[in-house]
Amino acid sequence: MANINVKPLADRVIVKPADVEQKTAAGIIIPDTAKEKPVKGEVVAVGNGKKDEPMSVKVGDVVLYGKYSGTEINIDGTEYLIMRESDIYAII
Repeated sequence: MANINVKPLADRVIVKPADVEQKTAAGIIIPDTAKEKPVKGEVVAVGNGKKDEPMSVKVGDVVLYGKYSGTEINIDGTEYLIMRESDIYAII
C-alpha cells in the first residue's frame, strides 16, 4: 500500500488504479492504443466525509469505479485518481 502525504477533503478519496493488462490470456501483447482504462483500484487516502455522511470506504479497500471517474493526479511520480466517494460503485 502506498504512503502519500496528501489528505483529501470532505467526501473525496484518492485511488491507485490497478495495473493495466499487458497481455491477453492467450499471450497476445496489447498495444498502448488498445488498452482499456482500469475500473478497479486501491484506496490510499480518504477525506473526513460530509457533516451528516460518514465515509463508507477506508484506506486499503479495493474498489470499482466508473471508467471516466475522477481526476488524474501525479504524486511523487505515481499516478492516482482523486474522486468523490459517490463515484465509487462497489467495494470488492
